[in-house]
Amino acid sequence: MTATLLTLLLAATACGPDTERYRADLRVGFDSLDGDLEVWPARGSLADDGPATNRITEAVRAWRSPIDDRAHMPTSGILYSGEVDQGRIALVAADVPGESASWLLQLRADGDRYTVERATEYTDPGYLIYADLLPVHTDQGRRYLTSGRVERVLGPNGRAVEQTDGLTATVKIADCEAAPLTLTLRATESLPRGRAADRLVDLGTATTDPRYPLVRDEGGTGRRALTGLDTCVLADREGPFGSIPRRIGDRDAPRSVPASWPMQKISARSLGEVSLGGGDRGKLEQLTWETDAGAMTAVVYRPASDGAPVVSRADRANPLQAYVLPVPGQPLVVLTWRDQQDSTLAVPPNTPRLVDRAGLVVIPEPEGRETFSLAEPERTYYRSVGGR
Repeated sequence: MTATLLTLLLAATACGPDTERYRADLRVGFDSLDGDLEVWPARGSLADDGPATNRITEAVRAWRSPIDDRAHMPTSGILYSGEVDQGRIALVAADVPGESASWLLQLRADGDRYTVERATEYTDPGYLIYADLLPVHTDQGRRYLTSGRVERVLGPNGRAVEQTDGLTATVKIADCEAAPLTLTLRATESLPRGRAADRLVDLGTATTDPRYPLVRDEGGTGRRALTGLDTCVLADREGPFGSIPRRIGDRDAPRSVPASWPMQKISARSLGEVSLGGGDRGKLEQLTWETDAGAMTAVVYRPASDGAPVVSRADRANPLQAYVLPVPGQPLVVLTWRDQQDSTLAVPPNTPRLVDRAGLVVIPEPEGRETFSLAEPERTYYRSVGGR
């Protein structure tokens, strides 16, 4: 009797609803509404093509995130499936529950099969629900897929970009330069008056997986802050945007989006002009931006001459900010704080101060580890840097 029940249980497990659900194709379109408006309806000339949907599903089912988690099929969806630039591509919004993240997968057909050629991680798990513009990479350059809320897209030149079935024409975006984009959003339940100027910045086509290249720029401060900066340098592991790795569990996850990767509110404030090493005076700025891990900062030195700007690694927002600025031949430590009447900065004895003013001290990078402190009436903050 027991053996019979066990046999029936195993048969039900092997052939029941779970197996059928596992075999089900991805939904075409994404289950998100703004009132009665479908935010991400099914798009593309192959959206109704059953065999294409089946092959896209097989490819997504085989895909794994960098930490070996897989897409959750019932809550994922095909946003676009069609022919683009003499090829067949698909875009899939993939929910990966183990990471609490959303992934935008771009697939390309190779004969009868599809393969995932790009996988972009959105560390805010709801991003693909309320986003309105998603990057598409083609051999001809950058395109964008628009949500159902988008009426118009203005490219970096301020001109409207043609759209067909939600996909824009190719937009000229440089590899390593920030490019502004502006959307006009129609009136919906969440935006009763619509939005005439929804601003974004594209960080360049050289942005590599799994990083996402589009950053919200509501006030246009990001566009101004990034002017003249090489976004590939900013995104490097030693640069501001790429220098703080994400930790998953108790270890670093270098193949995931860095914890210092920007999501919105990039801005810059001037720290003043400084003369380093007796040379020409240059401008020292502090970058600030928001990530899913909180506010981050860095410093940028813009030489007065034709030299390339120098950037520090990221530093999480603190009352006392400490940065190593790798100026060629003269690495420096930059200390910044919001100067108040009763605040006092202490540095080790005999430390030469190349710049010493309210809220800003610049010193040569010490050979060994040194500790600096900022004393305020109710608390003292300590930071340690140095040790080349």
